[in-house]
Amino acid sequence: MTRTQDILLTALAPAAWGASYIISSELLPGAPPVMVAALRALSAGALLLLVTRQVPRKDWIGRLLVLGVLNFALFFSMLFIAAYRLPGGVAATLGATQPLFVLFLAWLWLSTPLSLAAIGAAVTGLAGVGLLILGPNAVFDWIGIAAALAGAVSMAAGTVLARRWQLPVAPLTFAAWQLLAGGLVLLPIALLVDPRLPVLDTRGVLGLLWLGTFGGALAYWAFFRGIRRLGPAAVAGLGFLSPLSAVLLGWGILGQALTPMQMLGAALVLGSVWAGQRANRPAQPARSRNAALNSARV
Repeated sequence: MTRTQDILLTALAPAAWGASYIISSELLPGAPPVMVAALRALSAGALLLLVTRQVPRKDWIGRLLVLGVLNFALFFSMLFIAAYRLPGGVAATLGATQPLFVLFLAWLWLSTPLSLAAIGAAVTGLAGVGLLILGPNAVFDWIGIAAALAGAVSMAAGTVLARRWQLPVAPLTFAAWQLLAGGLVLLPIALLVDPRLPVLDTRGVLGLLWLGTFGGALAYWAFFRGIRRLGPAAVAGLGFLSPLSAVLLGWGILGQALTPMQMLGAALVLGSVWAGQRANRPAQPARSRNAALNSARV
């Protein structure tokens, strides 16, 4: 596949996660979020494991547990605390700092060049998310702010380590193991925080199935595949599409108003995604550049 096709396929992951907000609010209203997150990770991991039918070696389990904690257990727990103590717009905007953390962690752990263009694209995307979802009456709580930032750092670290600790298996298998590890760690936390099971009427079953398949198994397969093929920084920049997807779906499906300020925010997000992909594009080898120039002259 070409790099553009890889980007489009990877972008399906944040788009699906943005749709998860509507799925959760409309089909699983009042459901315990941590328990839903645990069931989502476990069901998605089990589904992918049935497809791959491959279990990890014993010497890989430690790394998979670390990735499961960072990408799922700790991330979802911090997200729950932030959502409980902060308005949704504030929590989502703070969570959108993740691409900045990915840039710096990739520089520290992977020796990825840190460019001003990539930083500028991430800051622009953060500003766009703020315009999309921050309201004039935003309330700030220091514990909630700390939790939102901790969640962003956790997911950023998991994203970078998923590239650093690439195992010699297919992305589908890698995603299955991480989802199962994260779900197994998250389940005891969910039982401690709120042991209630979600109400599973017909709408609830459909919602949980969507979260486990499209919003879980397929989205995380595309996400971890993208990390392998595009790199952590490029994939993290696509994360700005998640709040954009949520806002646009709310406008298109639920009839929610879309203000001129939100339209400006949407434009900034799309511009930052485009600029971020250009900034994080791998350098073309000199031989390839010379060949391209020679062919252009012919």
